Amino acid sequence: MTGSRDAAGLQDEARRRWSARLALAAAAVAMVLLLVVGGLKSIALLVAGMAALALAIAGLWWALTHRGARRLLALGLAAGAVVAVFTGYALVDLLWVVLTALGLWAVAVSAGRAALAGGRSGPTEYPAGPVARPFLIMNPRSGGGKVERFRLAERARALGAEVALLDPDHHQDVAALARQAVADGADLLGVAGGDGTQALVAGVAAEHGLPFLVISAGTRNHFAMDLGLDRTDPSTCLDALTDGVELRIDLGLIGDRVFVNNASFGTYAAVVQSPAYRDDKVRTVLEMLPDLLTHQRGPRLTLRAAGTVVEAPQAVLVSNNPYAPGDPSGLGRRPRMDTGALGVLGVKVDTAAEAVGLLMGGAQAAGLTAVAAREVTVDADAAEVPVGVDGEALTLPTPVVCRIRPGALRVRVPRHRPGVPQARPPMDWRRLRRIAFPPHGTTG
Repeated sequence: MTGSRDAAGLQDEARRRWSARLALAAAAVAMVLLLVVGGLKSIALLVAGMAALALAIAGLWWALTHRGARRLLALGLAAGAVVAVFTGYALVDLLWVVLTALGLWAVAVSAGRAALAGGRSGPTEYPAGPVARPFLIMNPRSGGGKVERFRLAERARALGAEVALLDPDHHQDVAALARQAVADGADLLGVAGGDGTQALVAGVAAEHGLPFLVISAGTRNHFAMDLGLDRTDPSTCLDALTDGVELRIDLGLIGDRVFVNNASFGTYAAVVQSPAYRDDKVRTVLEMLPDLLTHQRGPRLTLRAAGTVVEAPQAVLVSNNPYAPGDPSGLGRRPRMDTGALGVLGVKVDTAAEAVGLLMGGAQAAGLTAVAAREVTVDADAAEVPVGVDGEALTLPTPVVCRIRPGALRVRVPRHRPGVPQARPPMDWRRLRRIAFPPHGTTG
């Protein structure tokens, strides 16, 4: 057994070494191609391309912060900048050079991240004991009807679970359903539904110290994704009932309400609160954004976290554990959900130049504040603020306080699941060189 682990370790080391060499080679070929084929002319055109990208971003910012003819002119400027630079590449017969170099650079970054990944990340797995009376709540409409399509209720009942199917035509208090199930002797709670429903029942499970089963039957399934669950086939989540392990996961609290993913304040939260949003999402966003981004509509927020104060941010995202480095939008993954800290992102952009810096500078941009904290306060110059909590639109009294409950939730997951995330540290070219060509007797 030890020998097989050693062999696997050597294979992983060899894979990382060759990935690092591929990354360095692809980056080198991209630079040589630009210098040898295009010479100084291609470098100048690359600089022009970066300038066009900055101009396009500025145009998009102006389009988002204006209406009518000004919006159309800004969109024309953004499109024109991109078309002009690619036309310039084509006229001097360097379009293929630039596109090839960009492709090689993408290969270099992808291979480099694979080489730098230090194996699987995620919470520690604990043995999971048998359960006698699992109780599962299923929303038939969630995810476009995944409960019926994957025969989740039938399969769960065959495994000994009691299933409560929600009535799509009537509102039901899922937290009350879960509490009643606990009172009747349930020793595991689970949900096949969206993240908002998952959070409500997870709070009851944590309150009673019971294991919680996540079934990825929602539309986006962000929580399931970060647990490594299969989002394409939610029926595989039921394997946790017969061959599962437990993870100890943190829970976020906004006031006394649990959230498993995030709580958003500001621009996005205000848009989804609009009565017109459900009927015409795009038109509502385009109509409201200019006033929201320029602080002419909506409450003026103040963010306080970990000794940092941000006045008048347009958007604030508080997540149950921080998102991965290099993902300032909060649209990607959380490498771990047991760090005992909230992730905090505050966006404050007042000019086109700051918008360019944010989108081109990523996590280091001046308009972005990114910290980790155990407690976050969002205040406003209004008695109430709109908040999006795990996709649910709420209105909460100010100040709004978010906290973390470390290790509060026992999540039962299948022992074998496909999506356990790989650790993805930031690109480090010096470390890549050490991995690719380690000194004699050492590893990367």
